[in-house]
Formats: sequence, structure tokens, C-alpha cells
Amino acid sequence: MKDLTKYRNIGIFAHVDAGKTTTTERILKLTGKIHKIGEVHDGAATTDFMEQEQERGITIQSAATSCFWKGYQFNIIDTPGHVDFTIEVYRSLKVLDGGVGVFCGSGGVEPQSETNWRYANDSKVARVIYVNKLDRLGADFYRVVKQIKTVLGAKPLVMVLPIGTEAEFAGVVDLLERKAYVWDDSGLPENFEVKDVPEHMKEDVEKYRAELIETAVEQDDEVLAKYLEGEEPDIASIKKCIRAGAIKLAFFPTYCGSSFKNKGVQQVLDAVVDYLPNPMEVPPQPEVDLEGNPTGKFAKVDPDAPFRALAFKIMDDRFGALTFTRIYSGKITKGDSVLNTFTGKTERVGRMVEMHANDRTMVDTAQAGDIVALVGLKNVRTGHTLCDEKHPATLEPMVFPDPVISIAVAPKDKANSDKLSTALSKLVAEDPSFHVEVDQESGETILKGMGELHLDIKIDILKRTHGVEASIGEPQVAYRETITTVIDDSYTHKKQTGGSGQFAKISYTIEPGEPGSGFIFESKIVGGNVPKEFIPSVQKGFEMLKDKGPLLEFPVLDFKVTLTDGGYHPVDSSTMAFEAAAKAAYRQSMPKAAPQLLEPIMKVDVYVPDANVGDVIGDLNRRRGMIKSQEATATNVHINADAPLSEMFGYIGDLRSATSGRGQFVMEFSHYAPVPKNVYEKVKADIEAKREAKKK
Repeated sequence: MKDLTKYRNIGIFAHVDAGKTTTTERILKLTGKIHKIGEVHDGAATTDFMEQEQERGITIQSAATSCFWKGYQFNIIDTPGHVDFTIEVYRSLKVLDGGVGVFCGSGGVEPQSETNWRYANDSKVARVIYVNKLDRLGADFYRVVKQIKTVLGAKPLVMVLPIGTEAEFAGVVDLLERKAYVWDDSGLPENFEVKDVPEHMKEDVEKYRAELIETAVEQDDEVLAKYLEGEEPDIASIKKCIRAGAIKLAFFPTYCGSSFKNKGVQQVLDAVVDYLPNPMEVPPQPEVDLEGNPTGKFAKVDPDAPFRALAFKIMDDRFGALTFTRIYSGKITKGDSVLNTFTGKTERVGRMVEMHANDRTMVDTAQAGDIVALVGLKNVRTGHTLCDEKHPATLEPMVFPDPVISIAVAPKDKANSDKLSTALSKLVAEDPSFHVEVDQESGETILKGMGELHLDIKIDILKRTHGVEASIGEPQVAYRETITTVIDDSYTHKKQTGGSGQFAKISYTIEPGEPGSGFIFESKIVGGNVPKEFIPSVQKGFEMLKDKGPLLEFPVLDFKVTLTDGGYHPVDSSTMAFEAAAKAAYRQSMPKAAPQLLEPIMKVDVYVPDANVGDVIGDLNRRRGMIKSQEATATNVHINADAPLSEMFGYIGDLRSATSGRGQFVMEFSHYAPVPKNVYEKVKADIEAKREAKKK
């Protein structure tokens, strides 16, 4: 039986380029998991094992690894920072007990840090904060701490102070122990000395230490009472209070260092042990019924309870399909059969492995608190619950955002056509934010994703990993439609063809809904003018056509249909007749409801040198961008804007030209907004031209 108090399931997350993967490499070296450090900029990082990751120097998919520190087992997931891959962060945080939020000492709280922090808040994940890259030009630990308070609305609990800044950064002062940890310039993490606090820092150390203790003791009434009487608690009591507050998310223990220079990482590892929860200290996972409603039951972290696990990632590699699984309760042994509550089918677990990036270690058994990869499951997808077939239950599922950009892909020949469909089915299984559809009219295969980089990587994987030769179309925007006015209408469906006929009459109101409300159907029928058994058919008829809008056949967002009255025939009425009436009613009334074309608006964060701000803002204005704010940071200017996705294709090239390669930007979906009339006319003309071309 494993001791779960010695487990820490943690994720490392941050904005792109804040140093997550470098930090993970240092952790693996310090814990003895690897003996040679691989650098991201050399394409040699352990957890960046995809070719595309090594070339681009970014993390694309989350990688799992296990290691030990001072007798504690860490299951670590290194997540991507780029906005197009936030889905990886979201699903990783969903199954973790704690996290390390990494922030750049000079960049501070960047846009993706905000998104990841929000995900972590939603998943109620306890975190320690690590301010990295303090050796960089413009690094300022105190400014980043202030940003964490103002931008994230979080409460950082400062545990260490930096000794020196930028090139002079030498180590950290531990506030609790009042000891300075100073590293030499060899770059080796073990080459440090423990010294007294430097004279010039003593005042700051006492000030921050007092704040630390005051905040911590609030977590324990007994310790607080003694503290108010003038008795300072011992370090063990303070640590106990900090642990309680961190697990309750009352505050976040905050550290600093330079992972690249191997300074300050040990303190973060100690903090994970001291302050982040073990699997038994986090709230148990709620169970839901098949409709997604809470049942009031919970998956208790107990190896002797019925088996409950959540599949949070599917990965296909040379050994076959791996299903990354977090076990919440019970235990599982190689060869066991488990029930997938989504499909209702049982599957046999062929093998189980513990992951170390893309290497693996076979294990025979796993229990509550473990994160393992199961080999050989055929029909399991991300978010599916695996459980004991004698005690079925479903865990709270994951919710994924809809794609906003699409491209057409066509295989070069028949041989590539088969390879393409096999490869795409694997990619869809691995990534819930990647969708594939076939255009019924043209027969084209359409790939849909979260951004240009997201689709770019998928195409690269198709070509290199799966050897598919294909031609790629231009990126397309996922437009939507909505209605803007209320329509009261009725429709009668009559058909007489010898034998029994068809009859259905419906009166209804179609009205715009609240943004984000989707499609809502309500029946206000009283007195049986439309028998109860036919009402679901009316709903089904409207629902079947909602993906074909009245303007340009884009899906319709946010509208409500209310069935108010109707009529039926005792012989000729049927479910089919009422469904047909609803479809005809949709076609008749939607064009009357002042339909409007909507386009995806992106939240764009641009970082540019001070000298280029005017050019960049002028360019964003030309792209119909709305500048919301701009603020100077230590190293550049941060411009925050909203801009239509259709105008942002190829933006990275223009930005680099305007800033001599020094500008950066990130972009994520914000909301849908009506398109201007001239844009609508252009989109309409493009679509009509494509339809004409297909006819020829």
C-alpha cells in the first residue's frame, strides 16, 4: 500500500517563454531523474520530445513525468504556454492537486498567465508562485509581486527575497529561517553556501518576515491568539499555518530564482512538499449522472473504494494509444476490465505505464492518487470516466471551447487519402479542441482549430509524423449568424398522397436570446392543441436546422423558439409531420427575424519596443482593431486590443517587419460581434464565388 501523504500531483504552467520547461529540466536534474540537463534553446529538453517542439522551442503538448524529492513522489505535468494550446493546460489542471505558476521576472504577469490562472481558480488548484529569470535585464521581483496582486487579484505570500538583481542576482534569502542561500557562478545547483542575511537586506527581511507571519497565523486561532499576546510561533507552527492557507487558496507562497542559472529551484521543490496538498487533502471529485447533473456523491480518495478514474489525455505513439488517466479512488491491476460510462462498454487494460516524457516504466498496479497511462483502450476519449463495472459512476466531465479557424485539406492521391483519414482520427482523439468535418457539398475535408499556430502544427504532424502528402487551403473564419428581432408566426404542414396523409399546425415565437445562451426551446401549449408526444418533434425540427442560418448558412447562435399553439388531426398527425412543420417554419420565419452575420473577435496582446508603438497601433487600426489599453513594462510596451480574426491572418510577419523582429503577440478568442455591411458583402461574394466554382 502506497503512502498517499508522500504524493504530490503538480502541474507547471505559465505564459509562453516564462521558463516552465527549463524549470522542469532543473527539477528532473535535482531529483536525479536525469543526469544531463537538456536546454530548450538547443531543442534538447526532456519534456519537449516532439520534433515540432524542439524546432520551435515551445511546448505543444503537456508531458508527464515522475520523480522523487526527499522521499516524496512528484507526478509532474509540464504544460504549454502558447494560447493556441490552452486546452492542454485546462485538462491538466483538471486532474492535478497543485501547481507551480511560473512568471517571468522581466515580463511579469502576461496574458496567458491570466488565462492559466483563471483555469487554476476554476479547478480550485492550490499553487506556489515562482518568479523566474531574475538574472535577466529588467527583472524586478517586487514589481511582479505587485502585478500578481493587481492583475490576477491574487494574494502572494512572499517566502524569499532575491539577493541582487539582473546580472548581479546571486541567490535568495529564506524569510522563515533568516538564512541566505548564495550560489557560485559554476551554474551547478548544488554549489551554494548558506550564509547570514546581507547587512543591507536586514531591514527588508524583517519587514517581509513580519508580513509573512501575520498572514500565516490567521489560519489558526490558537496560534493567532498567542501571536497577538507577543509570542512568536516556532517555524513548524508557521509552516503548518502556511500549508493550511495554501490548500484553502487563501494565499500563494511566492518564491524566486533563475532556473537557467540553477538558482532557487530547491526552495520551490521544498515548497511543493511543505505547502501543496497530497491527493487526500483536496476536495473529492463530484460524481454526475448521464445528463451531467450532480448526484451528491463523491469519488473519495481511498484505495479500497470502488474504482473511479478520469481519462484526461490521449496520446498516440510508437507503442500504440496511451490513455493518460488520473485515478481518484480504488485501484486497478494490469488485465482488469473497466467500464467507460460515456460509451457504456467495458474495456480491458492491457498494460499500464508510468510516464517519463516519452519513455515509460511498466507497472502492474496503480491506486487512488496515481497518474498513469493505460495501454490498449480502444474507445476512450478525453474526459471519459473509467470505473468499476459493478459500481458505475461518472465524474464531472471537461468542457472544451469551440474552434474559431478552419482550413481545407485535400490528399494528393488515393494512397494519401487513406493515410489522411487514419492520421486525422488519431489527432482528433488526442486533441479535443481540434475538429475535422467533411463539407457535404464539395467533399472537402475541413480542419478546425484554435488559431493559426494550432493548425500549422497539426499540418506539420500530418506531413512529418504520418507521412501524408496533402494540399492545404487558405485559413477560413468560423462566422456565425444570429437574429435581432422577435417574430410571431405559424405554419401548417399538409400532405395528401392517397392513403393516410400528413397534418401538423404550429404557432410559435422566435426571438433573440442572451449572448452565450445557445438554442432554447420552450412549449407553452395548454389544453392539448398539440399532443405532448409531438412537442419533442417540433423541438427536433428546429434544432436540426439551426446550423444552417438564413443568410449564408452559418450556424445560428443564441435564439429562442416558443411553441404557443397549434392543431392536429387524429389520423394524419405524426411525429414526422410535426418535425417537417418545424423545419419549414424555420425556413419561413428566420429570414424575417432580421438576421445578422457575426464574426469572431480576438483578444490581442502585443508587446513592442517603445519606438514602434505608433506603427503597430496604426496597423491594428487598419485591421479594424479597437485599442483598449497600452502600458509601459520594464522592457517594452504592452498593447491590448480587440480585433476581428479575419484581419489577423499573417499578422506575425507584419509585426516582425514593423519591429525589426522584436515584437511579439498572443491572441485568443474573446466573443462574436456583428460584421460591418461592407465586410458582409465581401464574405457573401466570396461564398457565392466558391459555390459557382464548385458547380463548374
